[in-house]
Amino acid sequence: MAISTAGTSALYPTFISTVWPEEESSKLARNVVLAILGTALLTISAKIQVPFYPVPMTLQSLVVLVLGMAYGWRLAGATLLLYLAEGAAGLPVFAEGGGFAYFAGPTGGYLAGFLAAAVATGWLAERGWDRNPLLTVVALMIGTAIVFALGVAWLSVLIGPERALIGGLQPFLIGAGVKLALAALAVPVAWRWVHRYRDDA
Repeated sequence: MAISTAGTSALYPTFISTVWPEEESSKLARNVVLAILGTALLTISAKIQVPFYPVPMTLQSLVVLVLGMAYGWRLAGATLLLYLAEGAAGLPVFAEGGGFAYFAGPTGGYLAGFLAAAVATGWLAERGWDRNPLLTVVALMIGTAIVFALGVAWLSVLIGPERALIGGLQPFLIGAGVKLALAALAVPVAWRWVHRYRDDA
């Protein structure tokens, strides 16, 4: 059911708000727990490498997209900001460690893309795009495109546009398609599980 608020478009409850409803008395604690859980998932996904051709594939962008769709744009954005802050502080949360210098390296643009993609997909989810399989796919494609756009743009500054496209986009397209398909399957399955549980309760 959409939530109608004065002066704004109708908003839909996010997946996490449906599973764990917000209560004013414990809202802050709830959001802190969810943000920490999200950063833990991002850290684990950054360390997992799946053998793939022509380059290994991590699951990090998959988790970014799912967090955006499940959390909504505010909580997803806060979670990604916390994750990036952890990395900037030197915690080994990224694929190859941590540290502020990481943001100036070749993956800096992709990290910024993670934040932007989580916010974008969360914003779309709050408008019901995660309830429709086709719109879910489109939302996830938008999120994936944002990650690559910012990642390749920053890489172009470092090594030039042609090399950035060859090294920072082309090898990852198949893997991105696989992760997009997994996320597109996971979101509607999760919603069906929630609706079935609530109907049985």
